[in-house]
Amino acid sequence: MNRTQLQQLAEERVRDAEALLNAGQWSGAYYLTGYAVECALKACIARLTNLHDFPDKELAVRSFTHHIDTLVEVAGLRSFRDADMSTNKVRNANWLAVKDWNERSRYQQWSESQARVLFAAVSDPADGVLPWIKNHW
Repeated sequence: MNRTQLQQLAEERVRDAEALLNAGQWSGAYYLTGYAVECALKACIARLTNLHDFPDKELAVRSFTHHIDTLVEVAGLRSFRDADMSTNKVRNANWLAVKDWNERSRYQQWSESQARVLFAAVSDPADGVLPWIKNHW
């Protein structure tokens, strides 16, 4: 999968999450919202690779995770994110809402409020996590 495909997948998954929210499917919306962030961060990681370069083994191994904080680190975005969080209190709260999502979220039941909070944290046009990541992908 390449960077463009990961970018498209991130955008598609957030649209899927919105459709599920509108349909009252809270757990699916919650999971897909977090999955959109995972795909977006993996697009940032893909940006770090050069065509025809032999992949860095450590980077490749660390990229195969679903943990948001690890992906932020591997993408080289931790210092940028932390600096932004210290000056933008809304985005700080949004990152805090996103940080605990992981692939096991698909096996849990999520309430309407939990799904809506995560979706807003990710998709808010001004201070959302996904628009911020897009600035780096």
